[in-house]
Amino acid sequence: MTVVVPFGNAKPALAAQPQRIGVLLVNLGTPDTADAQGVRVYLKEFLSDSRVIEDQGLVWKLILNGIILRVRPGRKALDYRKIWNAERNESPLKTITRSQAEKLADAIADHDHVVVDWAMRYGNPSIRSRIDALVAEGCDRLLVVPLYPQYSAATSATVCDEVFRVLADMRAQPTLRVTPPYYDDPDYIEALAVSIEGHLASLPFEPELVVASFHGMPQKYVDQGDPYQAQCVATTESLRKRLGLDAARLLLTFQSRFGNDEWLQPYTDKTIEKLAKDGVKRIAVVTPGFTADCLETLEEIAQENAEIFRHNGGEQFSAIPCLNDSEPGMDVIRQLVLRELQGWI
Repeated sequence: MTVVVPFGNAKPALAAQPQRIGVLLVNLGTPDTADAQGVRVYLKEFLSDSRVIEDQGLVWKLILNGIILRVRPGRKALDYRKIWNAERNESPLKTITRSQAEKLADAIADHDHVVVDWAMRYGNPSIRSRIDALVAEGCDRLLVVPLYPQYSAATSATVCDEVFRVLADMRAQPTLRVTPPYYDDPDYIEALAVSIEGHLASLPFEPELVVASFHGMPQKYVDQGDPYQAQCVATTESLRKRLGLDAARLLLTFQSRFGNDEWLQPYTDKTIEKLAKDGVKRIAVVTPGFTADCLETLEEIAQENAEIFRHNGGEQFSAIPCLNDSEPGMDVIRQLVLRELQGWI
């Protein structure tokens, strides 16, 4: 005998919600305030990351907490104040990254189920807070975009580490994708070349050569297998080919060394000092590894290294802006994101 069960009291199935996709742009980070306390909080988070300082043993903790966090924040706060966005009371890196996210959202607005947001690996807005916000908006798929053209464990990998930590606390995790490095992507190389050519054409002088300065890292990290240096070399070689410059006209250097270990060479500051002492009078510096201007470009290159050059006999120095939220720069990010969203949109 067949029994018919009435459905009168059954709860109706929930209507399927449109699937939303989150795109999260991530850059390195910045202090929340341009004072010693703000810098101290930022540096403690940054320098406590084992991807950045791999040996986090007792000796390093004593150095970090007993010396660095007592001395360095006040000095670096002075540097941040030189470049601080007073109108928004934030660093330029935060201003530019926000703008990049807003412009990307506008550029892909025809995909109305895609939500674009931005975060910082260290500082605010945090990766955790923005992933939580995207999930709250109904995103069940997530594309994370580390804004580093060249991969290194200290940049791209630590973004992934933090994303994985956030997802590890979730019962219902979004499906995850991460964009790859794009150090030799034709769109990226072309955008850099157009930016360099446009800037050089606007100068009242003709540089004798261009220095391509990348953020440095300890040599031992590369010796242990980090591909960063090789990718910086590949970017520079592609730029030389596109611009028609040889190795004597487009130099490769590494900046921002920290501590007593040997870092990737040649060092930017030492190279610029030697160029001036050797009689070079006019140079321009480009920073291809930075997607947005920040302390390392606006203060370290445009101010500190400019002073080194002039102090040692150089005369004319120009720092070429990063791609930032320029049209060529946004084209690079848009193409990268659309490529990695294939199959989802």
